[in-house]
Amino acid sequence: MQTEEVERGLAAFVQRNTGARAVRIENAARLSGGASRETWTWDADVEYDDRVERIPGILRANPTKDMPARAARELEYWVIRAAWESGAQVPEPLWDGDDTFDTVFMTMKRVDGETLGPRFIRGEQYAHAREVLPAQMARSLARIHAIDGSKYPQLAELPRPEPGAGPGEAALDGALQGFRLASRDPHPVFELAFRWLAQNMPPAIEPTFVHGDFRLGNLIFGEDGLRAVIDWELAHFGDPLEDLAWVMMRSWRFGGPKPVAGVGEREDFVRAYEAESGRTVDRTTLRWWEIFRTLHWGIITISQADTHLSGRVRSIELAAIGRRTAETEIEILNLLEGKY
Repeated sequence: MQTEEVERGLAAFVQRNTGARAVRIENAARLSGGASRETWTWDADVEYDDRVERIPGILRANPTKDMPARAARELEYWVIRAAWESGAQVPEPLWDGDDTFDTVFMTMKRVDGETLGPRFIRGEQYAHAREVLPAQMARSLARIHAIDGSKYPQLAELPRPEPGAGPGEAALDGALQGFRLASRDPHPVFELAFRWLAQNMPPAIEPTFVHGDFRLGNLIFGEDGLRAVIDWELAHFGDPLEDLAWVMMRSWRFGGPKPVAGVGEREDFVRAYEAESGRTVDRTTLRWWEIFRTLHWGIITISQADTHLSGRVRSIELAAIGRRTAETEIEILNLLEGKY
């Protein structure tokens, strides 16, 4: 979409949804990154009879009208709304899209801040944020996991284990299928991990709402710490310990020395989560998920490399990610031996 098209369409869209007398859109600009969707930042001056309200906004849209993803975009909107209403730190959802543009879209309020993990780990201005972020993440995760799916019929389409299968079993089956499809070479460490995970499967539990990609890099932060959790495309119903394990992965520490997002201690983080959520975290099950999530990331690195090597998408970035498979193999061996 072009800037003039976005400004003109948003002005009409915001006016319809607010009932305002007039709306003026300023500062519309497309943000870089994200091949699967366009993200635009904008400001709206919303004029009522007795006041003018300024709304800082974000528009997320599919890049072409040919992408048949209205259901997916509506689902993303309701995921964020459910998280907002649960008290999690997320961008405030504004309005789901309509036929204003030739593609599906949604809008939310803009949250200012930074997302790059290395800047958080190294920036002197984030010294206080590094101290408070683990507890803030624990609190927001607890509220995310408290989302009651039965109150939001719109979330019924989210992935969940088949009846009779536990979250761990479903996740392991899916990972094995993905590994067999993507892997061009033998990976004995991954085979060992699959065997260990199958032999040490945690007990089945009732699935919980899970973010799916909760980590440094998908958090907006400032000098005061966490400001918003973003990137909800992998939300599903599963085991809440999936999220705790993911944020502890070495790959998401960005060089930080501690296990939780590079800045927090594992046990402190788990205890903060338990205090906020009222759940008791089984440390043995958490370790299972740490090993599984590391394996899962390793499979993703293989898949990314295969996308490049097959010629489907020629990309130095994808090729570089593929070089990280060995890192996950070393980490799996350390985790299996009880090293942290």
